Amino acid sequence: MTDTPNLRQAALDYHAFPKPGKLEIRATKPLANGRDLARAYSPGVAEACLEIKNDPATAALYTSRANLVAVVTNGSAVLGLGNIGPLASKPVMEGKAVLFKKFANIDCFDIEVDQSDPEKLADIVCALEPSFGAINLEDIKAPDCFTVERICRERMNIPVFHDDQHGTAIVVGAAVTNALHVAGKKFEDIKIVSTGGGAAGIACLNMLLKLGVRRENVWLCDIHGLVHEGREVDMNPIKSEFAQKTDLRTLDEVIDGADLFLGLSGPGVLSQEMVARMTKQPIIFALANPTPEILPDLARAVAPDAIIATGRSDFPNQVNNVLCFPFIFRGALDVGATTINDAMQLACIDGIAELARATTSAEAAAAYQGEEMTFGPEYLIPKPFDPRLIGVVSSAVAKAAMETGVAARPIEDLDAYRLKLDGSVFKSALLMRPVFEAARSSPRKIVFAEGEDERVLRAAQAIIEETVEMPILIGRPEVIQRRIEQAGLNLRIGDNIELVNPENDPRYRDYWETYHALMCRRGASPDIAKAVMRTNSTAIGAVMVHRNEADSLICGTFGEFRWHLNYVEQVLGRDGLRPHGALSMMILEDGPLFIADTQVHLHPDPEQLAEIARGAARHVRRFGIEPRIAFCSQSQFGNQGEGSGKRLRAAIGLLDAENADFCYEGEMNIDTALDPELRARLMPANRMQGAANVLVFAHADAASGVRNILKMKGGGLEVGPILMGMGNKAHIVSPSITARGLLNVGAIAGTPVAHYG
Repeated sequence: MTDTPNLRQAALDYHAFPKPGKLEIRATKPLANGRDLARAYSPGVAEACLEIKNDPATAALYTSRANLVAVVTNGSAVLGLGNIGPLASKPVMEGKAVLFKKFANIDCFDIEVDQSDPEKLADIVCALEPSFGAINLEDIKAPDCFTVERICRERMNIPVFHDDQHGTAIVVGAAVTNALHVAGKKFEDIKIVSTGGGAAGIACLNMLLKLGVRRENVWLCDIHGLVHEGREVDMNPIKSEFAQKTDLRTLDEVIDGADLFLGLSGPGVLSQEMVARMTKQPIIFALANPTPEILPDLARAVAPDAIIATGRSDFPNQVNNVLCFPFIFRGALDVGATTINDAMQLACIDGIAELARATTSAEAAAAYQGEEMTFGPEYLIPKPFDPRLIGVVSSAVAKAAMETGVAARPIEDLDAYRLKLDGSVFKSALLMRPVFEAARSSPRKIVFAEGEDERVLRAAQAIIEETVEMPILIGRPEVIQRRIEQAGLNLRIGDNIELVNPENDPRYRDYWETYHALMCRRGASPDIAKAVMRTNSTAIGAVMVHRNEADSLICGTFGEFRWHLNYVEQVLGRDGLRPHGALSMMILEDGPLFIADTQVHLHPDPEQLAEIARGAARHVRRFGIEPRIAFCSQSQFGNQGEGSGKRLRAAIGLLDAENADFCYEGEMNIDTALDPELRARLMPANRMQGAANVLVFAHADAASGVRNILKMKGGGLEVGPILMGMGNKAHIVSPSITARGLLNVGAIAGTPVAHYG
């Protein structure tokens, strides 16, 4: 439902353009020539068919079935639209498939079936088993949905999950778990009053029973009033399980003293007068869409301490099934589960609930700017765009499947599995793993020059959680404390973070005297030194590193690179340390590509180019990657006598003379560097095997331009820039860096120098 004609048209345009619908099919293998065709289809495809015939389990290896879900509906209960039929339900089912792909990288076909008989619909679904690894039933009216699910679960040997029932129940279970945590109550003690006897409502109540609620404390109402013993109107065996032996007959009569109102019914069902008669700090889950059973502001007018959740995105605590279904299917598919059992569902609840109680991820904060996301009454469950969901929830589900014996393909190393899941959303996770492991080997102190920046604060939180480093923040204490509280971070000044207040720090005299001693022969008077140590956080951080009060400085979240570099060189550029270049790792769909020098030398000479290559080789190996360095130019293997090619050829000559211990080649065009076949045609005797993974440019403009194009148009994620030549004592980031980017640079800065090689 949309509120204005403009929103309605925007939604229609979203579905219609640039091409109709929200899905398309793409091939995962090349089909460019006769050889590919012979493998993809006849005769090569027969080999895969025969392998599967001999061993059906190999279908998970030779086909996409193990990562393929069917979303099946007959359109009989679509959202709040009712029985609109299978064709009209297709936009919803396509949307469900998009969510599977976006949040869990699961391929999905939507299947809309024109069949209203539940047993015949179940027959159709069961016949689909050879095609799919799992079935998601969706938007089938009650009580037919119970029949369809029961038959399918009995007859099929793959997971069958009715999301309207169990997905809703799981998210409600997680939200109620945390609401009780906030209210200081227990499942076994609470009284629940629920409205809505449909599939979702019944499933939620059954889930709450599994979590510890007593059946005698559940009062279920529907459009006909209280479900009670002896009632005959609109009853079925599933509803009857919640029948109360009582003379009470209406919602108004049973609401007194209720701890939890669970609404999955319709608008305006719960009145303010009813809320006032609930218990102290009532928990109100008004989940009807688009208009809840009671609007949050009306409930709070009579119960200011109420803990409220709705099904809408414009209020806090949206109970949204997308928190569950992509991740429970991901875990189930990855272990080849034959069903989704209670243990897997409870593991999903625990994972979702625990994640909400942890500090909020920087990515979720960026996706929901301006929203308060600190665990409490206004934040009971995580946001769908929290990228940690897949690692936390899917690994918990997979573990539960294995422990309960329903996993056909158990995972040996769950920790590695979780890291792999994290790597599917954090593109840097797997590549950064050796760096983080090295950073955990010894504690180091990292000083952040721009300590008041929210990205820095979130990076500091992540550093505390993922490394043994101690973050030091430069900034005003009152500003930092206020932003810590706003972001809901677990940072405590003087406990897990240190602070330098440039306006009033007891070390101020020591710092300006140190800076003056370093710079007195370069025109800095005591007054200048005092001013710099009051106003220039980059210089303050560099002085701290110089004085061994910190091991490494990270700066540059605002301002120009070379401005920061000037102060880094002034203070730390001694004892053989000087910047050799800036190296950026760009993580692309097909792997990492390193770019240098993007910042330090605008027009490097041959000696500097050779030095850039040496530094790049050293740093690339820190990521467990063997460098293949291409010197890139408009010139190609000497076909231009002057220009950048001349300097690059001279640099290659210097490396040849010293027998450099890494692979390098050039000078050449970028396409030649990245295409081994093209390179072999142009220079058959070239010394590089495979595509280059490091591109060294003769102009900073070219290097920086390539880096930014890859980032903005190629979907590349940047790690860095890494400042080479400074002994890991300083790194200057770019203003566009994210909190996770700062975490990655923090891990690099936290690596002991001995790991450099």
